[in-house]
Amino acid sequence: MSDVELAGRLAHTALRLLQALRQDGTLTGKPLGAAGDAVANAFLVRALAEARPDDGLLSEEEKDSSQRLSKSRVWVVDPLDGTREYGEGRDDFAVHVALCIDGSPDVAAVAMTDGVRTTADPRLLPAHGGTPRLVVSRSRPPAVAARCAEAIGAELVPMGSAGAKVLAVVKGEVDAYVHAGGQYEWDSAAPVGVALAAGLHCSRIDGSPLVYNQPDVLLPDLLICRPELAAKLLEACAT
Repeated sequence: MSDVELAGRLAHTALRLLQALRQDGTLTGKPLGAAGDAVANAFLVRALAEARPDDGLLSEEEKDSSQRLSKSRVWVVDPLDGTREYGEGRDDFAVHVALCIDGSPDVAAVAMTDGVRTTADPRLLPAHGGTPRLVVSRSRPPAVAARCAEAIGAELVPMGSAGAKVLAVVKGEVDAYVHAGGQYEWDSAAPVGVALAAGLHCSRIDGSPLVYNQPDVLLPDLLICRPELAAKLLEACAT
């Protein structure tokens, strides 16, 4: 099985486990979110250890090890991105599975309730065609978002999971996603991999590249957008 087939299969299976857990109805809210994190993480860690035992691993729900820094191939996973949304019964949560090779998310899969997008089949869809739309965090929209929205005449659209926000750009539902003020590698590795494969602009808000498998896993800001908007949005981020 190829790396991208593995990533897609694991993300899809983890999503099905999360859906089954929620449909059981025993847990809701924060307890459901915590259980979902644990169930999806246990599956992904075990499956990757069996399928790719020589690769490194970085997971939000697993104790980090410096051993990954010596490896060229490192899987960066977020077993449940959008834990809050998942616990609330919303659909804007996702499973992230990325294989970063020398710091680049070359292989990736993001699974949501409407399907799985991978780097082998990113399916960039046409833009929605209406007033430009800029997707931002539901809980902590950054101050830079207002400047970016003004620069392209966009309305702000709040949404949960980072994966959901990135895929909204890939699907043509929104035109851009900007974040500043706190994220980690697992929040963006898989979504950025899919977005890059789809031909979208992906960078830090200062225009520098997004690099993964670093000693410090904090990766606090990003800009993902349709290429024709990148120059205006980067200028707005710099002001």
